[in-house]
Amino acid sequence: MTVLLLRLAGPLQAWGSSSRFVQRTTENAPTKSGILGLLAAAEGRPRGSDLSDLTALRFGVRIDQPGSRIKDFHKAENTDTGRVMPLSDRYYLADAVFLAGVEGGSDVIRRLHDAVRTPRFLPYLGRRSCPPSLPLLPDLVQPLTEAPLEAALRNAPWQASQWYVRQVKRTAARDDTPGVHTGPDDLDLLLDCPTGELPDYSLRDLPLTFDPNHRKYAMRGVRIGHVSAPADHDPTGHLRPMPTAGPDAATDPAAGTAIRTTDAN
Repeated sequence: MTVLLLRLAGPLQAWGSSSRFVQRTTENAPTKSGILGLLAAAEGRPRGSDLSDLTALRFGVRIDQPGSRIKDFHKAENTDTGRVMPLSDRYYLADAVFLAGVEGGSDVIRRLHDAVRTPRFLPYLGRRSCPPSLPLLPDLVQPLTEAPLEAALRNAPWQASQWYVRQVKRTAARDDTPGVHTGPDDLDLLLDCPTGELPDYSLRDLPLTFDPNHRKYAMRGVRIGHVSAPADHDPTGHLRPMPTAGPDAATDPAAGTAIRTTDAN
């Protein structure tokens, strides 16, 4: 099995699972229907196409930066016809960052990876008004891995924004928490619940069809886990500072010691 990891970061995100009429809510994390819709759009699939190969994928998400929930009082009018649309409340997650993953057969996952790299339709984070602010395939993470889904999400570097990392570190310092903290004590991990096990909660976010005339969703069990934020990696951490030496001294970079040189003349 192969895993594809996606970084979901943007000013606004909205992942609804029960939005109806004038109340457009959002979950606290990306839904399976939202991610599968993003992947289907990247492949250029028609809305009424078969989704069985996508719904068979195992799904999980790590909440690296939860963001804050905001509400938009929405009013729209068709300027050509003068028709006024109903007033609505639309909820969003602001400044959130997630790491989502799908696991399945190598051929399917690699095909989806290629589609995300060169999408047929513009990807968005739940709603068309929510474009991503960073590439979906992060540089610091190996997007394709043969590790199991849960292990891949647990071991991938923390994707939070730098300002959020600094905020967490300041909070840890104020609390006089022992040890050096580079992240929160734990990040929430939401995974598809295995068949036969009791889920922690359920969502109606397993898409059967995206046909706009007859959208259908099934229930999906979710299991909650926690993972410590992976520590920051310093690629120069193993290097030692060079000792102070005179102007006519060179340094052995392997030993980190000064070598006295003399003038041959």
